[in-house]
Amino acid sequence: MTATDTTHRFDAAVALTPTGDGMYTGSTHAGYGNMVGPFGGVIAAALLGAIIQHPQRLGDPLSLTVHFAAPIADGGYTVEAKAVRTNRTTQHWYVTLVQDDEVAAFATAVTAVRRDTWQTLDAVFPDVPAADAIAPMPAIARVAWTGSYEMRFVDGLPGAPDTASESSESLLWMRDQPPRPLDFLALAALCDAFFPRIFVRRPKWVPIGTVALTTYFHADAAQLAVQGSAPVLGRARALNFRQGFFDQTAEVWSAAGDLLATTHQVVYYKE
Repeated sequence: MTATDTTHRFDAAVALTPTGDGMYTGSTHAGYGNMVGPFGGVIAAALLGAIIQHPQRLGDPLSLTVHFAAPIADGGYTVEAKAVRTNRTTQHWYVTLVQDDEVAAFATAVTAVRRDTWQTLDAVFPDVPAADAIAPMPAIARVAWTGSYEMRFVDGLPGAPDTASESSESLLWMRDQPPRPLDFLALAALCDAFFPRIFVRRPKWVPIGTVALTTYFHADAAQLAVQGSAPVLGRARALNFRQGFFDQTAEVWSAAGDLLATTHQVVYYKE
């Protein structure tokens, strides 16, 4: 992947240049800056991209777990993707992101060849207004990545500082801004495009950082192609805040009621 002047900002942000034998170079993008360093979702997408474009890849993404081992600085980095085991229908991957000769993030992933089987859905699609019935939230100037997404909150928008909410749940319609057809990389990034739950439960600024982010892809490439650039519905909540860490669990749905992905992460916070 290479970036050009007409490339969507997301594609520019996750662009990787192959340098041989599963090695790539990439760089952070100003449009996905966070309060400190880059937005974690775009890093997760870039690591997944190293697998997607690897010539040995078998099947489509099934799961991705990213560990953010150290702060990622703005600028260039190198990525290495290795297939550590290939079975008949599944393939297991290990991916590292290196800056200044040290690992700043690493990921494990599984790709798989899907087949038609019995299926059912236990999760329930939320009863919400249509996306176009809700005004989009303005971007937050000091958090650049929020300008790269359209977010239309049904509920759970963080409130004023030093207020409190009895629930950490948010429901919102979201998509890339400008709109872009959904694919596995964009879906991986969207799975991190929820405000940290502590800012919903107790809207008080404290330093936070994702430690580990896991995404399970329930949709195949054909389902994502049908989705196009339409908004997806995100639902996120936390289960526990304790001793400097909290969790976050989320669902991403199509407007047609297809569960596209579920995601879980653990986040560090400091008082």
